[in-house]
Amino acid sequence: MFQHFERRYPYFEPVTPLVEECLLVPFYVDGRAVGTIWAIMHSDRHKFDAEDERLMSTLGQFASLAYQTLAHIDNLKLQIAAREKAEAEVRELASGLEAKVRCLIDSNIIGIIIWSHDGRITDANETFLRMVGYSRADLVAGQVSWMELTPAEWRSADAQRLAMLKSMGISPPYEKEFFHKAGHRVPVLVGGAAFDEAGDDGAAFVVDLSDRKKAEQAARESEKRYAEVRMELAHANRVTTMGELSASITHEVMQPVAAAVNNITAASRWLGKEPPDLEQARQALNCVFANCNRASEVIGRIRALIKKAAPRKDDLEINEVILEVIALARGEVVKNGVSVQTQLAEGLSLIHGDRVQLQQVVLNLIMNAVQAMSGVSEGSRELLIGTGKDASSGVLVAVQDSGSGLDPENSERLFDPFYTTKPSGMGLGLSICRSIVEAHAGRIWASRNAGSGATVQFSLPVG
Repeated sequence: MFQHFERRYPYFEPVTPLVEECLLVPFYVDGRAVGTIWAIMHSDRHKFDAEDERLMSTLGQFASLAYQTLAHIDNLKLQIAAREKAEAEVRELASGLEAKVRCLIDSNIIGIIIWSHDGRITDANETFLRMVGYSRADLVAGQVSWMELTPAEWRSADAQRLAMLKSMGISPPYEKEFFHKAGHRVPVLVGGAAFDEAGDDGAAFVVDLSDRKKAEQAARESEKRYAEVRMELAHANRVTTMGELSASITHEVMQPVAAAVNNITAASRWLGKEPPDLEQARQALNCVFANCNRASEVIGRIRALIKKAAPRKDDLEINEVILEVIALARGEVVKNGVSVQTQLAEGLSLIHGDRVQLQQVVLNLIMNAVQAMSGVSEGSRELLIGTGKDASSGVLVAVQDSGSGLDPENSERLFDPFYTTKPSGMGLGLSICRSIVEAHAGRIWASRNAGSGATVQFSLPVG
């Protein structure tokens, strides 16, 4: 409160009557003075007192509150405007997203469904409805339910995927089945995503796997037929090879039979003596037994190779397999003037395979080598069969001849079906060898020797 107000504020000098006294009260917002309230007295009949000052202070507080209210209202207006703008943008984005989702659903590229937490399918595109055989009217009537479409054995998997949806918001694709309205099952691939954190509602894509499953079944049946044809060819090849060896095999069988007959004659002679020489007769009969066993073994090997039987896998010692085949082909080798040598490594690990099939591979390679050397008029005919370890600790078998060798241009085709360098050959022997070796997880290849002849090798994994 001060006097001579016009001296401080000259613009009041023209005012009459003159200002006698002025009471000025400031008001504040957040501790900052933002304005003042003035009370001006133009008469000396009343002087400002403490009551006037209290009243003015109250007016100042009221003005402060009013000022803050106006400021908050302006700030609120700005917030409301910003929120309205954001909501408009969200509505626009949601509208665009909804349009895009609807476009995706209606595109009918794959089956798409919208599901709710209670298992209902609330919306679906035509592709999905055709997939399960239901109509749009069935969907609207609430007759299409995720649970009712799912066979009982798949519900556990569905529960696991639902738990994943609730925890992660997505469900990676997995295969399952749906019931078709007609009663049969439809194999499908399903993946989904939740609309919210609770995972109570969401969308899922569904791909019909019927065509793929049919193709897989057709491929399995084709593979089965191929395996059967391959077995038939392998059997035919063994029978043909046995036919080629018939003369040698006859000799191989007749030798122990003839020896047995001679020993029986000797035993009869020893028994016919007076007194009978039982010890000599016993020795002769022991020889008969040994020769009969030898003949039986040869016949058993022949029967095993000719017999048509499903492949079986056993633990095999590869050197035994090779020696059995060499014994079987001995007559043919000798007849063609071939000298056989072996370099069989000791301590090789067992392989897991079919004895007859692997004997067929070795027999084919020996017969090919003998035939390759049959046309050689100069030099010795030498066949070397060796075993050892390959670079991966598997078993390696090598059959080396001293024939005319390989044509480098055609070496890659040696194992192709129906490719042959023999005038009367069918070109199936080496192809069958490759099929058998690859069926045992191995590989086979041929190479030209540094000198004369060629070497065919194959490797097999152990165990």
